Amino acid sequence: MEKDLSNYRKSYEKGELLLEKVPENPLELFQKWFYEVDNHFVEDETNAMTISTIGLDGYPKNRVVLLKKYTYEGFIFYTNYNSEKGKAIEANPNVCLSFFWHGAERQIIIKGKAEKIAENLSDGYFESRPRGSQLGAIASNQSDIVENREFLETKLFNLEQEYQGKEIPRPLYWGGYIVKPVEMEFWQGRPNRLHDRIRYKLQEDYNWQINRLSP
Repeated sequence: MEKDLSNYRKSYEKGELLLEKVPENPLELFQKWFYEVDNHFVEDETNAMTISTIGLDGYPKNRVVLLKKYTYEGFIFYTNYNSEKGKAIEANPNVCLSFFWHGAERQIIIKGKAEKIAENLSDGYFESRPRGSQLGAIASNQSDIVENREFLETKLFNLEQEYQGKEIPRPLYWGGYIVKPVEMEFWQGRPNRLHDRIRYKLQEDYNWQINRLSP
């Protein structure tokens, strides 16, 4: 099988990112971009992000998860702690997040360290989820081999009967991580492949060093 993609071309012309106009804190720029994409490019799932981990087999692995909250401290998402990504984070908390908003021709790449959030925060978010999502978190031993889909659907059905009319407790193996950034890069597509790239690097005094990178 072979397909030549060398003629796939696109000119990026929707914006610019100038060093003299960026804020001192990258979280402020993140918030600005997030709001702009969320309000003007509805075709993008704004909070969808790729998280990259180093697996126990030594290989990096990417997958898309949903950002559920961001603060000046970092970026929060939820998962099964016993999943492949959870085990990878336990062994090596250095991760990379990336957002690609094709409508706005923008990317953000975030290097940081992931750590579990407080249990009461995970409890609060779990309680806010639809019952189907709550039961799904219990029904799925995430990343384990499963014989077929019917096995999962039967397990979910049995849980629906078990918890009918009852509160569903958060399983202890399911909860949130916060990724605390040490480096954030903002990429704005520009014509002729001369894209704008602005990188923030966290310094020992907790200030951010800001540089323009060659595209």
